[in-house]
Amino acid sequence: MMNKKQKILLKVFLLTYLSTFLIFNWSDVSWIFNYRAVSGILYDFFNPYPSIEASSLSNLLVNNSANYNATDNSPKVEYPYSEKTNTLELPSIEVSVPVILSESTNTGILAKYLDKGVVYYPGSVLPGQNGQIVVLGHSAPPNWPKTKNDWVFSDLNDLNYDDKIFLYFDHKEYVYYVREKKIIDKGQEIIPISLTNNENILVLVSCWPPGKDYQRIAVYAELVP
Repeated sequence: MMNKKQKILLKVFLLTYLSTFLIFNWSDVSWIFNYRAVSGILYDFFNPYPSIEASSLSNLLVNNSANYNATDNSPKVEYPYSEKTNTLELPSIEVSVPVILSESTNTGILAKYLDKGVVYYPGSVLPGQNGQIVVLGHSAPPNWPKTKNDWVFSDLNDLNYDDKIFLYFDHKEYVYYVREKKIIDKGQEIIPISLTNNENILVLVSCWPPGKDYQRIAVYAELVP
């Protein structure tokens, strides 16, 4: 049995340990003290929050005449080598996320892929080819904890004209520049803003507003060799 002095010392030790832990790990645990974040987690547990998943992916329309195996008639350009591969980086909003290639539009498969990163939507052309690339990503409400990849496209609306987007694919670096943002309806066709025979357009798509399944935000970016 501990005496009174030992109990006091134990309490002091535990309080000191907890305070030190919180100070050095505040960025990772602060969401616990945010009632909106906690309530969001509870809601997600009982009602998976609507984002780009089963109910909405089936309505996505991609306007492309090419796919992964299409014949490429675009001009041949040598893009710089990179040790990175299958990665999307948005420096202005501090996002770096794996790119998952999907050959299926099955909503269950796409939902699983979205947990692992962003999805290179089937029917998209390859980087550098004539046509467009559609990349899907989750968005989440404000203060949502960054525990998975369900937040990566939450700040798409903060991208501005000429912001750089880096797509690393097959150990090549492709640099895109933001050209336009649009709010579109669910199921609305994603058409490039000004696609010509020599353009490769990257379109980032997520739910709008973040974490809600009301509309879509589409950010269009142009590949600059």
